[in-house]
Amino acid sequence: MFSLNQIESFVAVAEELHYGRAAARLSMTQPPLSRRIQLLERELGVELFDRSQRAVKLTPAGRVFLADARKLLQLSHEAALSARRTPRGHAGVVTLGFTAATAYSFLEPVLAASAQRLPQVELVLREMVSTAQMQALLAGSLDLAMVRPPATGADIATAPLFREPLLAALPARHRLARRKRGPHVGDFDREPFIMYSPSEARYFYELLVSIFHAANVWPVYRQYISQVHTILALVRAGLGVALVPAAASALRFDGVILRPIAGTVPRPVELVAAWRRSNDNPALAALLPLIRAASEERT
Repeated sequence: MFSLNQIESFVAVAEELHYGRAAARLSMTQPPLSRRIQLLERELGVELFDRSQRAVKLTPAGRVFLADARKLLQLSHEAALSARRTPRGHAGVVTLGFTAATAYSFLEPVLAASAQRLPQVELVLREMVSTAQMQALLAGSLDLAMVRPPATGADIATAPLFREPLLAALPARHRLARRKRGPHVGDFDREPFIMYSPSEARYFYELLVSIFHAANVWPVYRQYISQVHTILALVRAGLGVALVPAAASALRFDGVILRPIAGTVPRPVELVAAWRRSNDNPALAALLPLIRAASEERT
């Protein structure tokens, strides 16, 4: 099989159409250059240059081969560049998990920063609820997870990303929506309520249960849902009210009014980044500072 040195020599002669100039370009003498071309032709089984005249001229086979030879050289240069970039994290792939609510509020600045600072790093996005993300992270199919706490494990490292308040999601015609002020937590007592799934959205489920228990409030749970956009759709349909993270305001659901909670405000919703300490992906190490910077800009 021919070598890259032979390909490089062929391209030099084909572009210079002169053995002397091609040899000078390659910092070598003419005899070994001629031997490289002869060995390449023998390997290919075709003549690449017309030797019937004193001037150097490509044969039809040589003209066809030149286009592919240039591509081979370009690929070899790009492969070498990628190999040098990878240990520094400037190239590679990071598989990033996120919740639907994260996409509304935090994912955009992360993607923008990565595209600007790490253009050779490919981000593979996976929308998953927090519990599924943690399972995938521990299994090694995710490099980085953006999840609701807790994110725990012997090999798990975390960093806080941001906190945001809960908002009341109300049908536009609901009596609480017609008030000028936002509802109190106590206003949800005996109220039809769209609740989070205790398995797929455990963080939100346990948070709301603790809020209602502390206030001695007992909503009537009509549905148990894992995704915020589905909850808002059910609120719009009039099935009940809900509490959603402030990032949901980016969805702009017609027929749904979002109001801050009046009185004693429930504790804010948190989001954290989680990754395995043993993950040696250099691209992940390069991405983490950008995510921390995006978090600091938000706070």
